[in-house]
Amino acid sequence: MISRLAGGRVFRVVVAGIAGGGGTAALYVLNTLGSGYAIVLVGTVLGGLVAMGADFYWRTARLTEVRITIPQLSELTFVVNDDTQQVSWQLFVESVTRISTQRLDDDEGLIREALTSLYGLFATTRDILRAARPSARGEGITVEYLAVNLLNRELRPFLSKWHPRLREFESGHPELPESAWPHAAECRIELSRVQANTREYVLGFARLAGVRDPELMLGGTDAGPSV
Repeated sequence: MISRLAGGRVFRVVVAGIAGGGGTAALYVLNTLGSGYAIVLVGTVLGGLVAMGADFYWRTARLTEVRITIPQLSELTFVVNDDTQQVSWQLFVESVTRISTQRLDDDEGLIREALTSLYGLFATTRDILRAARPSARGEGITVEYLAVNLLNRELRPFLSKWHPRLREFESGHPELPESAWPHAAECRIELSRVQANTREYVLGFARLAGVRDPELMLGGTDAGPSV
């Protein structure tokens, strides 16, 4: 819808207004200044107008709408531009290459590794958001909104609950394996839920980034995921 507006009447009116204003300014300068100054000033004005037109085009004509369904948040509509795609791609890559998005069966892997991976994902997501430019006002729901909800609704509550408990067990019983932890089974059940929810967010990042077949990437890689 936004792309059609940018290529339709509104876009043409704005461009015509810019062109008309530039032509009027050029005529005025030619009538009031000598030819040498006029050429320099007209060139500057026209260069500025071209830059404004190019910026307007990249901020409007290239915008698209993407609808994403996150079960925890319902259906969301995003306005996507190049900045959104870049940030979404970074978030997707950081998420999909971690064991935090891979299901941990009852008889495999360690809860400690999964918790460490979730902590890493939390920190990296926060760093990506901090380094990125904020989305412009008026763009509706943003990738920042999606990422912050992943942190505050999914990762933070789980980590705040289970990390201290596991650390207490490890400190008090360094000689025992993790499987001896009385809360291991309960933690794994909640971990499975968090991983399933996290995958939905990751698929959302993939949609915003324009990734093809992200489910295949979430299925795991032969090289093995990073922590």
